[in-house]
Amino acid sequence: MATENAAARIKGSVLITRINLLRKQGGAGRLQQVLQRLPPADRKVLEGVIMPIGWYPLELNLRLDMAIADALSPRDRDKAFVEMGRASAEENLNGPHHVFIRKGDPHFLLSHAPEIYRLYYAVGNRSYEKTGPRGGVLRTVGAESVTEADCFTIIGWYERAIEMSGGRDVRIQHSKCRARGNGHCEYHCAWEA
Repeated sequence: MATENAAARIKGSVLITRINLLRKQGGAGRLQQVLQRLPPADRKVLEGVIMPIGWYPLELNLRLDMAIADALSPRDRDKAFVEMGRASAEENLNGPHHVFIRKGDPHFLLSHAPEIYRLYYAVGNRSYEKTGPRGGVLRTVGAESVTEADCFTIIGWYERAIEMSGGRDVRIQHSKCRARGNGHCEYHCAWEA
């Protein structure tokens, strides 16, 4: 079950990281392979200049993610979505969002979940609750559109972000999901020091 809303938006930086992932994994040929799976209107946007801080339809991102998953890992789409999230964290946290990384302190990054959420999504919010020295819970409420695919990219993003903050053997359990009928999405994060 996915909540559909044509007005749902996401930042251009997400689209840019997806395109960069494709280029890294197979160059212009891989990018074109994926773009050919999309409607002409989507290709026109993605082949043009994408503004990192501009807002774009979330549905465009969801179609792009599905096309990437079909091209990179058709037998295990969930794994492909996690990898997309990891690549996004790697690119953004080594770039414009580096201020959220404090080596040896994943809780610092996670405590900024509300601000990080706002960098990517137009509506809704994300909270963080510390549950122990090496664990916590992220909750997303009020998002405009929720799909399990998007949740897998979030899992990958936070998995890699916690690693970049010094966490090892990161585990994220997605215990509640709006796409599965729950009232909000919930991610239980745990790691070793």
